[in-house]
Amino acid sequence: MDTSNPSVFVNAELLRMYVGRRVRAVIQVQSEGNGVIYGKSTDDNQITVKGSPPFSLSKFVEVIGIADTDKSIRADVWTNFGDSFDTSTFNQLCQLANGEFKPLFV
Repeated sequence: MDTSNPSVFVNAELLRMYVGRRVRAVIQVQSEGNGVIYGKSTDDNQITVKGSPPFSLSKFVEVIGIADTDKSIRADVWTNFGDSFDTSTFNQLCQLANGEFKPLFV
């Protein structure tokens, strides 16, 4: 596993803590156009993702990139997670990865 450029698990609420850093988030795609994807984070807040995915997007997508602002990510890695995804569990993972178990995550 390459740990030279780690990305932090975030939801929309946690994104503000990592502006300028590499992050990863799962969003439910709500709309897209002109290189911008609008989505709902696993904590039910909005995130804007900038970039051009290399394929058609499924309903749920993981994006990895740089947090541009407290509400947006400039993505360079896109992974389709299909049309069904347990957002609650991923949201709990974000909380654990940024809380008491932070040392366990890169």
